[in-house]
Amino acid sequence: MSRQAAALTLVLVLGGAALLAVGNLLVPPGSALHVPDFAVPLAGKYLCLAILALAVDLVWGFAGILSLGHAAFFALGGYAMGMYLMRSIGTRSVYGNAQLPDFMVFLNWKTLPWYWHGFDHFGFALVCALLVPAALAALFGWLAFRSRVTGVYLSIITQALTYALLLAFFRNDMGFGGNNGLTDFKTLLGIPLATPGMRCTLLLASALALAGCFLLVRWMVRSRYGRVLVAVRDAESRTRFLGYRPEHTKLLAWTVSAAIAGLGGALYVPQVGIINPGEFAPANSIEAVIWVAVGGRGTLSGAVLGAVLVNAAKTWLTGQFPEAWLFALGGLFIVVTLALPRGVIGLFARPGRTEPEPGPAPAEAAAREARS
Repeated sequence: MSRQAAALTLVLVLGGAALLAVGNLLVPPGSALHVPDFAVPLAGKYLCLAILALAVDLVWGFAGILSLGHAAFFALGGYAMGMYLMRSIGTRSVYGNAQLPDFMVFLNWKTLPWYWHGFDHFGFALVCALLVPAALAALFGWLAFRSRVTGVYLSIITQALTYALLLAFFRNDMGFGGNNGLTDFKTLLGIPLATPGMRCTLLLASALALAGCFLLVRWMVRSRYGRVLVAVRDAESRTRFLGYRPEHTKLLAWTVSAAIAGLGGALYVPQVGIINPGEFAPANSIEAVIWVAVGGRGTLSGAVLGAVLVNAAKTWLTGQFPEAWLFALGGLFIVVTLALPRGVIGLFARPGRTEPEPGPAPAEAAAREARS
């Protein structure tokens, strides 16, 4: 990925969010340039999903791990933030209980579960939104990678993980709201969520988070570690014979990717106003893979572009032709796979540009550079 593509991505993300915020807050409602209130959280939602796509691209595009369960990390980050938002309601809840969320009062719970303590602090919730998905990913990855589970078997296991979490969070006795999830949020850091200022703040925060994650992942894949990661993707056995530990290399990317997905979920929840077990659905993880494939796998910028384009199309199609969306999504994936193997971002490559001649094997090149 060139510097120009990276710079353009950052400009579009940050500049676009800033323009939407200005158009909503400063342009009069009667003007043709006014951005309606509903468009601000919708754009923020797209940016949060782009963070998830970026996380998927890190492990799929550069580590060769096709994850069909990344929605689980996204949802865990969302639940961490949702727990903070529920604790922030206080006596303004339906039952007026400052200690217990409404669903716990309804289910006749007497005390707050131990794992809810601390979520009355924003900083604690944000740290948990990063660390809980990362810890789960680290444990899962350590067990899977040390056992050398790869390919379709690993993909199936990741899908089983998110489905298991889906079933667990549906249970009322888990203490996360059951099938209704967490909702009826009022404030964030003491500021009402329904105000235009907070909506625009969350949009800008999502843009900044996406830009920060983009720069972090770009730095990772362009570093010496990134070259070893690509070597593991292309020739894992050869990389192992050269003295590297592929399971450690993949585990770091997998864990960082989960933390990035959790951050996206934490920003997503206050903008959509709800988090429920449906976010764990395996279909959400599959959609994230499609975003990356449509935009351009292994390009980072393509992951962001694919997430925004596909979700914008989903918003329009589900409003105009709700029955056709799934068929359109499947057809889009087939067309891109057959006609655009480099994704949409491949269309912006310079005409006539040819790929460089293949050099040394990736694993050998990585080893030579790492030892120099």
